[in-house]
Amino acid sequence: MNETVSMYRSPLFDRPGAVAADEPDVGVAGHYGDPIREQRQLASGDGWVDLSHRDVVRITGQDRLSWLHNLTTQRLDSLEPGVGSETLVLSPQGRVEHHLQLVDDGEATWIHLEPGAAQALVAFLESMRFMLRVEVADVTDEWAVVWQPSNVRHPEYLTRIDPAIVPADAFAGRQLFVPRVQLNAFASNAEASGGSPAGALALEALRIEAGRPRFGVDTDDRTIPHEMGWIGTAVQLNKGCYRGQETVAHVANLGRPPRRLVRLHLDGSVRESLPVSGSPIISDDVTIGRLTSSAYHYELGPIALGVVKYATADDIEVSIGSAEPTLISPGSAEPASTSLAARIESVVERDDTPRPGQAARAAFGRKSLM
Repeated sequence: MNETVSMYRSPLFDRPGAVAADEPDVGVAGHYGDPIREQRQLASGDGWVDLSHRDVVRITGQDRLSWLHNLTTQRLDSLEPGVGSETLVLSPQGRVEHHLQLVDDGEATWIHLEPGAAQALVAFLESMRFMLRVEVADVTDEWAVVWQPSNVRHPEYLTRIDPAIVPADAFAGRQLFVPRVQLNAFASNAEASGGSPAGALALEALRIEAGRPRFGVDTDDRTIPHEMGWIGTAVQLNKGCYRGQETVAHVANLGRPPRRLVRLHLDGSVRESLPVSGSPIISDDVTIGRLTSSAYHYELGPIALGVVKYATADDIEVSIGSAEPTLISPGSAEPASTSLAARIESVVERDDTPRPGQAARAAFGRKSLM
């Protein structure tokens, strides 16, 4: 975009009741007066969320899908038009550099990603074009993303349908690619049909409930896909070479990741203030990880995501270290406690069974001794 991320202001921000979101969702509404009601609304299948601060990249050209297939972690060479997918761009060391949510319309591949991420992605893709028939463009200035709790294609707008990871995944919905000049018309038509807007806070609560990692929020510059549960969803282990594949294969076949994603159920006394990203997760006076995102859920109460050491036992009691609170409703002044009790629930399961490569090595060793 021409504006910096911090300067962006959605054309829908003037709708009644809109209260600004904090990072990383600056520029759109965090809520419209009642984030709990807005969560219930989305979970029931009604409403929509303005995600127009997200970046949009379009790739055209005959070779686009096979090219993306070779550069990223997903099997994309046979992607059918209208079928939503997700993929990662990894560093040579296998660390996650980009998380792409995409759909192809038969003539172009449309990608949406975190605010401000398009420039680096486009630069990387341009460096890998060589002689292939592809054209890459940052079209964030012309196109915006809107989320709706539906798994049906929109009759007018290009739609990416996000499949549910688990049956109760309320975060699964559809993302519409809407021309920016039509955003206000879209909102007016949606409201005329009874669909009132919900803010980014409501969608974040559903995301945390579903255990869906968000790039740049739940990840850091050391994150590998296995830690976030992206194997099998954004990463396919049975496809050809791509940058970072050696690390992916090594961890899958011979080792385990150093960390794993967990959901945290926080002390129910916390409502108006929540621990911030980066707060330490502590067990027996030892820091075992860090909290990455938090929300107050309309049914589960205060919940969070975090990353902990891989060997951490499931369903253990921990505490969240002292941190300044995140206020989730206007006017709140509840102080943060010095320590907050929490219980761990696995998102990425701890697996203590021998890895396939380890079992093969052991079998080979036994044969060599015969």
